[in-house]
Amino acid sequence: MHKTILEEITTEVMANNLNVEYLKGKVIDLDKMLPEVRVFAPATVANMICGFDILGFAVEQPGDEVIMRRKEQPGVTIKQITGDDGRLPLDPSKNTVSACVQYLLQALNIASKVGVEIELHKHMPIGSGLGSSAASTVAGLFAINVMLGSPLTKEELLPFCVEGERLACGTGHADNVAPALYGGITLIRGNEPLDVISIPSPKELVAAVVFPQVDVPTRDARQLIKDKVLLKDAVTQWGNIAGLVAALFMEDYDLIARSMKDILIEPTRAILIPQFYEMKEIALQHGALSFGISGSGPSVVAITRDEQIAKNIADRIQAHLKENEIESFGYVSKVNVEGPRVLN
Repeated sequence: MHKTILEEITTEVMANNLNVEYLKGKVIDLDKMLPEVRVFAPATVANMICGFDILGFAVEQPGDEVIMRRKEQPGVTIKQITGDDGRLPLDPSKNTVSACVQYLLQALNIASKVGVEIELHKHMPIGSGLGSSAASTVAGLFAINVMLGSPLTKEELLPFCVEGERLACGTGHADNVAPALYGGITLIRGNEPLDVISIPSPKELVAAVVFPQVDVPTRDARQLIKDKVLLKDAVTQWGNIAGLVAALFMEDYDLIARSMKDILIEPTRAILIPQFYEMKEIALQHGALSFGISGSGPSVVAITRDEQIAKNIADRIQAHLKENEIESFGYVSKVNVEGPRVLN
């Protein structure tokens, strides 16, 4: 018999010795628990072109919304999911959002005393390369934390978010959930133990994101990546990552442009994205500092330092895709430095 997602979480956490001892000292006053909360969590651009699995930033739109309400009967239920075309399970034991919320309640030792029902409203495409599963998981965990009076810091919530990502995507990496939760630009310095660093976001940085409506499953995209690379290519990539981090601190846009180049992952993943190099040429010809794949794709991102340039690039890329009979969504956004937020 297949395990439920909640059982998988429990098994994996035990196997990895995920340290949740810090939760035992948390005092939760359930008499002050909020009756309802509504939370938005943002989409993200993982990798930032050259930083595979270690860099990412949050955008202002799109994102996912969770409405969470307290109920008398203990346990976590899902009342409704919209915007998913029926692809996500309503069974709370099989949905990463509800399963992660339930595990957090168990870790706080209040699962037998707390009941919540969840509405999940997807405002972004699933499988887009924009951190769809991460946004949902972050919204759910942030919402339950707010309902409980915010006893956990974002740093304390992050391991639960990462576990939800592992269940949704097959790999427990934090390059989507960290920026979705923290906001801004994040660097994953290490995974064992998890070590996340927030990096300054240059004020003029604007992203033009285009999602071509083609299917590129995250697991398939990861399987294409080579296990071994040439040392000279690795050295080039290290230089680009280091240059990008330095450029972000210095707000040096010329150095950003020189550094945001990927010679390891893009050549392989671009094969799965129709018209990729044509889109790249359009972006670079019309003022983009850099252009590449968002996450595992098929979304692509043009990095600019001007909102009007970003809009023009997005429009031109979408027009090109339409000429080639590919429908698409386009988003233009500065870096979202806030992360998840309570609505109304």
